[in-house]
Amino acid sequence: MRNNIKLTAGIAATAALALGLTACGTSSDPSSAKDQAGSADKPLVVAASPTPHADILNYVKDKLAAKEGLKLEVKEFTDYVLPNTATETGQVDANFFQHKPYLDDFNKKNNTHIVPVANVHLEPLGLYSKSLKSVKDIKAGQTIAVPNDTTNEGRALHLLADNGLITLKAGVGTDAKLSDITDKKGLEFKELEAATVPRALNDVDAAVINGNYAIEAKLEPAKDALVLEKAEGNPYANFLAVKEGNEKDARVQKLVKLLNSPEVKKYIEDTYKGSVIPAFGTPAK
Repeated sequence: MRNNIKLTAGIAATAALALGLTACGTSSDPSSAKDQAGSADKPLVVAASPTPHADILNYVKDKLAAKEGLKLEVKEFTDYVLPNTATETGQVDANFFQHKPYLDDFNKKNNTHIVPVANVHLEPLGLYSKSLKSVKDIKAGQTIAVPNDTTNEGRALHLLADNGLITLKAGVGTDAKLSDITDKKGLEFKELEAATVPRALNDVDAAVINGNYAIEAKLEPAKDALVLEKAEGNPYANFLAVKEGNEKDARVQKLVKLLNSPEVKKYIEDTYKGSVIPAFGTPAK
């Protein structure tokens, strides 16, 4: 049984309020800076999506943390906003759920100061369907659901374009949106919050689903996806992140060492069998 700490509605409300009060500060503000020396013996509290992020962290907590003298607490969040706001306000020490294009967009829109520390894994984005067996079965008039946040929608549209389902404007980047489609090839699109896309599979012909949410929905990306992103050269590695200024926290560095260890690499490969891929050795910048 997991011992994760679930986020309550009260904590969520507090995080949102605190962000509004402190988002304009920087990591150098006395009120927001951590006393890293004084925190050395305290548990490192990490916000994470349930699967695979919290699963990986719990493996580290249960199997590896003690030998490094690391006390680790895991808080599960089921959305893509609160982990960053809680990290910004100091309610958690770090988070593990996102990739760089998403973080860059989030920091810009929310005036937050979250920075990546170390890459851990890649979750290939995939196109799924309950009724279709192949991407070739997708025809004009059918509907595809896509995540509605800026970076994951762009990522989804590039996946569709790479597989010949749509055409995008030349040179459009990771923030591509529906208005950047120059040829929909008769397809309709439904924009949904990333976490809810798997539940829409029965209501649409196909859906582009983030790897972690696909796994939570009991899908096996390596087997069930009609198409998957390629791992080579992929900019969407998921990483451990902290508020700027906390990168050298000794507890954070201990967790980095463990998350990039041979034991975690083997755990990811054995547990997810290609649906989640280790992304060690590439600095998160």
